Amino acid sequence: MEADKRPAWGQKCSKGCLLPLRIVITIMGFFALICAYMNRVSMSHVITKLVVPKNRTETHAGVCPPEKVSTEDAEYLTPGTYKWSEQLQGLVLGSFYIGYVITQLPGGILADEFGAKWVLGISLLISGLSTALSPIALQYGHEWGLMAIRIIKGAAQGPIFPALTTLLSHWVPAKERATLGTFCYSGVTAGTVLSNFCSGLMLHSFHWSMTLYVFGSVTILWFIFFILLCTSSPSGHPCIKPKEMDYLEELIPKKADKLPIPWKQMMLSKAMLAVIISQIGHDWGYYVMISCLPKYMADVLQFSIRSNGILTAFPFLAMWVSSLLSGFLADWLIRSGKLSINLERKLFTFIGALFPGLFMVIASYTGCNKILVVVFFTLSLFTMGPYYAGQKLTPMDMSPNFSGTIMAITNGIGSFAGMLSPYIVGVMTPNATINEWRWVFWLGLVILVGSAIIFWIWGTAEVQPYDPSAGEKKEG
Repeated sequence: MEADKRPAWGQKCSKGCLLPLRIVITIMGFFALICAYMNRVSMSHVITKLVVPKNRTETHAGVCPPEKVSTEDAEYLTPGTYKWSEQLQGLVLGSFYIGYVITQLPGGILADEFGAKWVLGISLLISGLSTALSPIALQYGHEWGLMAIRIIKGAAQGPIFPALTTLLSHWVPAKERATLGTFCYSGVTAGTVLSNFCSGLMLHSFHWSMTLYVFGSVTILWFIFFILLCTSSPSGHPCIKPKEMDYLEELIPKKADKLPIPWKQMMLSKAMLAVIISQIGHDWGYYVMISCLPKYMADVLQFSIRSNGILTAFPFLAMWVSSLLSGFLADWLIRSGKLSINLERKLFTFIGALFPGLFMVIASYTGCNKILVVVFFTLSLFTMGPYYAGQKLTPMDMSPNFSGTIMAITNGIGSFAGMLSPYIVGVMTPNATINEWRWVFWLGLVILVGSAIIFWIWGTAEVQPYDPSAGEKKEG
């Protein structure tokens, strides 16, 4: 654990700080998620270059005519080498979540007990290394080697959300949580945007392995900066200004040391059940989009690899902008007294579930009108943005002392959706036609809305009785 008092040279260092350190921590958390999702999502594009394409004609039922490419661009179109079925492709993409599920809870407990800095840093370092080593794993182990390295990558990324939640709970006051927390978590969509856009360009111009080498190297570079700039708590940072330290001590309840985790009270509460179910619902809809949208664009709409990367970036860019706007709007609604924190969290969660599901289904009914398909997918993810100012913040609301553990449980169980969804989508779309995909999107709508309704009924942003700060809040 880090020292409770700042080093003696902290006063001198603090004079050179240009930004409040809670902003620096938030920005580094934002880039942590960018790196994590570049590592995670890139395989959804890379796999379209690895696999031998289906032999289709323009009149194939339920499939759109292929995009016309110039003679110059056609030189870059090299066929894949692996004859993988849709189900096997789903297993390759979903194997990441096998490791991801396993390490969520240990990562959350370690972050709560010993501080989030090294848990988060080492997780990203291993993730970056496994991404860079993926081409070697595929070369020598074929699909089984690739699945093995993706399981390792998933295990490395499992502690990221719990550790980041713990880090923010130590650094970000409640009244700034919607703005700064939402900005930090928006790194998920920013990373997906960059992964889609850069993957399309690099896969168009270079060998597919270059994509993984670049994303892995960027993550290792992030690790170096993070270790030098960040600490688990304000009291351990040598460069924090006394004014900011006093501000954070006043607004953030002091965390108790080495508290026993109240497993029974936590797991038997309706609030916890609501957070878990809403996480499963959101993760199903979101993981279907990040894992399978590039395949839908390639197999059904038959976009070229470069167009696929650019066009699949637009919906996630819209979601990133929406999540930022939602954070500012949520804080304004709460500060102005127009909505309570509890109602804001529920309302934004419901909006972030209903409309994304509706627009996904509508997109499947636009047929081969590629412009409309992209527009409705963009609307789908734009309206998913409020989720990050809703349910995603409730683990910090419910229990400041055990926020990492709660996030680990909810995010870990929700990850089963990420593990199962690519395989189930592969089973539901053996021929990759529009009609088959339409049922995928209808299923997504039902799961999203059903989970949001449960969160509306049982979810809460109130500090739970099992958290030590609950008594302090009542007294205040």
